[in-house]
Amino acid sequence: MELFDWELLGSTMRMVTPILLAALGGALCARVGIFNVGLEGLILIGAFSAIVGNYFFNSILIAILFSAGITILFSLLFGYLSIHLKANVIVVGIALNFLAMGLTTFGLSTIFGVKGAFYDKEMVGLPKMDLPLLSDIPYVGVLFSNHSPLVYFAFLVAIILYLFLYKTVIGFRVLAVGMNEVAARSIGLKTVRLQYLAIILCGVLCGLAGAQLSLGQVTMFTEGMTAGRGFIALVAMMLGQSHPLGIIGSSFLFGLMDAISIRLQGFSMPTQFTAMLPYLITIFAMFFLKNRGASSELSGQQSSR
Repeated sequence: MELFDWELLGSTMRMVTPILLAALGGALCARVGIFNVGLEGLILIGAFSAIVGNYFFNSILIAILFSAGITILFSLLFGYLSIHLKANVIVVGIALNFLAMGLTTFGLSTIFGVKGAFYDKEMVGLPKMDLPLLSDIPYVGVLFSNHSPLVYFAFLVAIILYLFLYKTVIGFRVLAVGMNEVAARSIGLKTVRLQYLAIILCGVLCGLAGAQLSLGQVTMFTEGMTAGRGFIALVAMMLGQSHPLGIIGSSFLFGLMDAISIRLQGFSMPTQFTAMLPYLITIFAMFFLKNRGASSELSGQQSSR
């Protein structure tokens, strides 16, 4: 077994999807002046809701819609506390993470009557599909083969979000709110409406990220199965400077390290060591960010509020 090959990149595509979707949602919030630390909790809610929807409705499509809908409700809670009640966004985000952790643990015992994890062999996960033409290319085709639709959708969302922010009038208004909320309000922009729009879209993307995590990679739910991916998505967002195309690159880096950590287990590496590799890269990325726009971006968002 080789450490680096095309199969590793194919695995990276699957690993990067939850991080990319959540990071894009966080970038939308950042662009309207809201630093959303609650991505971890939103992904966890989305993962649990997808399993619940799949279990009760026996439909993948309904499960995805159910996951997105429930996650939107939690996003609106975050938005109401942050926008209307003017609560500190960091505190609200951390509280949302703990709330998601407690509710999903409680839901496992009350809905499914189990503790720790839920698995039903009769549940069907997200279907696997290939991209026409691209999947037929030797070697490179591995990147575009045998993935769930959400994997391809994540990269499509990044491109759409880039076009939305930088090529449309509404996108420019969203950017204006994040740059200076007071100035944007003074020229008649509906800043609160745009902030809620970003928060709702963030909820949708985090719900899809959770659905990919619980129905795309595996067909089960375990307590805390996000395992810090929401915080990694937050770092990917900052490393990519909240730019959709930059976020693709930074998310791919973290997804690659996640895939390498799993591959290293086949080389008899200690599981504890391989599991910490993605988080080591996250810490190194934070050191890289200290002289870039991460801190200034956060302070700029807070000052605009």
